[in-house]
Amino acid sequence: MRYTAACPSPVGRITLASDGRRLTGLWLEGQAYFGAGLSPAAEARPDLPVLRAAAAWLERYFAGARPSPRELPLGAAGTPFRQLVWSLLLEIPYGETLTYGALAARAAQALGRPRMSAQAVGGAVGRNPISIVIPCHRLVGADGGLTGYAAGVAVKARLLALEGHANLT
Repeated sequence: MRYTAACPSPVGRITLASDGRRLTGLWLEGQAYFGAGLSPAAEARPDLPVLRAAAAWLERYFAGARPSPRELPLGAAGTPFRQLVWSLLLEIPYGETLTYGALAARAAQALGRPRMSAQAVGGAVGRNPISIVIPCHRLVGADGGLTGYAAGVAVKARLLALEGHANLT
């Protein structure tokens, strides 16, 4: 069974999803791949402990605290390659950014390859089912500018501004 909860945020309504033990989804309203893998039969359960914990995590995050993604039991479903990319995203510290190319280099190293396509990594990043907590918003283009975000570049800019980045375009 899958469970959901909705919570407001400064960047729009957020939908949380869980398998009952782990956080399996966090989507901003209107983002690409919204609710990917979520059954229409999912039951609204805002009282579920994992969903309450995720909502509290988001409240702290938007209040300017620096909660660690590791505080939440995460259960993002995806291919082994996507799992690898998402695990590498979790290593980007709060308030810092990384280029898609640098993330691709890290993925290549983890896979024992000489190089990896930034586009392949970008495809995995774009399908991150637990936005914000798995911080795909911390990725920037090769020139340090904002590029691509499933919830839109304006939301990405707001999240990065919250984390202390100014004048990102």
